[in-house]
Amino acid sequence: MKIKALISCFFLAFAISACIQDEALNSEAAIDGCTGTDVQLVNINTNDKVVDVYVNNGADLAKIELIFSLPEGAAIRANETKAGDAGSVYNFSDGDHSRAFTVTSEDGKFAPVYKVNLKAPGLPTSYHFENLVTTEEPFHIIYEELNPSNINWQYLQWSSGNPGYKLTFMANGATDYPTVQVDGGHEGKCVKLETKNTGNFGAMVKMYIAAGNLFIGNFDVTKALSGASGALQATTFGFQFYKRPVSLRGYFKYKAGAVYTENGITQSGPKDRFDIYAIMYEAAENSFMLDGTNAKTSDKLVYLAQINEEDAVETDTWTEFRLSFESQNGKTLDEQKLRNGKYKLGIVFSSSIDGGRFKGAVGSTLYIDEVELICEED
Repeated sequence: MKIKALISCFFLAFAISACIQDEALNSEAAIDGCTGTDVQLVNINTNDKVVDVYVNNGADLAKIELIFSLPEGAAIRANETKAGDAGSVYNFSDGDHSRAFTVTSEDGKFAPVYKVNLKAPGLPTSYHFENLVTTEEPFHIIYEELNPSNINWQYLQWSSGNPGYKLTFMANGATDYPTVQVDGGHEGKCVKLETKNTGNFGAMVKMYIAAGNLFIGNFDVTKALSGASGALQATTFGFQFYKRPVSLRGYFKYKAGAVYTENGITQSGPKDRFDIYAIMYEAAENSFMLDGTNAKTSDKLVYLAQINEEDAVETDTWTEFRLSFESQNGKTLDEQKLRNGKYKLGIVFSSSIDGGRFKGAVGSTLYIDEVELICEED
């Protein structure tokens, strides 16, 4: 019996060892995110393997901290070592401020090369929605650019919830997404924001609608899939800004959808309405950003400009809006902090004001065009 017991223990230990050895290593190799001391925004094009990293104007391009978020077990390295590289600090001062990085999966079978572009632009203050980023993504990505060949180059790539809607498989083409560029603007093209049904996938994860939205900031798909609170935290707003905002003006058209729902249940009383607002807030650390849970209520808020319910009307003709920035929390802008880039500004448009809480009407449609941010120096 003792011999049998010993043999049984031997085979049990062997089986356990084999299971441990046979556990599959992770084969994912991608850049999922990026943070750093001077990093303001990050746009990742997974299909094209391109990462655009926006840093503040005062950043030392020879010493840029980039902390990459990678799949479990994956590793990253710069394809070429440059003077000043040390740990997570990289030198981007040469040439077009771009570098190649190789991400290697834990199992070593995959090693895609990413092009990381460093950008240090100023934020433009006029928005025409005429340009689309060339990408393999199936949805529209809108950008603004001013004086591209000038030292005072200004650039903004708008963010939206389109990457989240992609997961629903409800779109047959780019124009089926909640946020799209269309013809027929007040001048030239414009942006169309439409609240969409998220189908079976949305019902499964209890995220029943997707409002069309466009904003200055970032959208995190991973957070968006973690429930109601995650959906609000997935949208982060703001970019470093050095001017004193006075007002936001532009043009809109709007039609509310017929059936208002809350968490997938039809409501007989409420009617959907759109939202337009802009914020300016304190950001002592570059990584700090307000999100959908606190953008209008944070104690860091200095200014808020928002369209009121009386002016957010349905109209099929282009209608002008003018929103004044109002002081919040008894705060004013500090000149020294303003010069040092310690404030961020965000602008947000949405076809359903409570769409992030899954309240709204499928079909609610907001058109926006020719928006201008008026500042004291202008």
